[in-house]
Amino acid sequence: MPFPRVKISEEAAQIVAKLREKNGELMFHQSGGCCDGSSPMCYPKGEFMVGSSDVWLGEIAGCDFYMAKDQFEFWQHTELTIDVTEGRGASFSLEIPLGLRFVTKSRVFTYEESQKLVETRAGDVAEARA
Repeated sequence: MPFPRVKISEEAAQIVAKLREKNGELMFHQSGGCCDGSSPMCYPKGEFMVGSSDVWLGEIAGCDFYMAKDQFEFWQHTELTIDVTEGRGASFSLEIPLGLRFVTKSRVFTYEESQKLVETRAGDVAEARA
């Protein structure tokens, strides 16, 4: 069974469910340093234009999760866990009006895990399947 590259905490998944009720289908993109540093951003599905310079890492709480290809080069050996914390970020992510913000926690994959990782795909290929 493939090992996921990205996961979500139970608390963050609950916020995603709340946001989905209000906004419909959602997606995530790991920002690369603009606005709120390097934060996971939650958007209505299709609002953020994903292209060939983005990499699909997997699905969390029913949402596709993408990252820029150049940023993925640095993070490809780490498991990402999306969590949520109190505090207002400086981003355009949907959770901000709730007084919350998504954060990314990471750890390096073990050798065994790295041999079973979920395959990534180019963003435009992933969008074509949606």
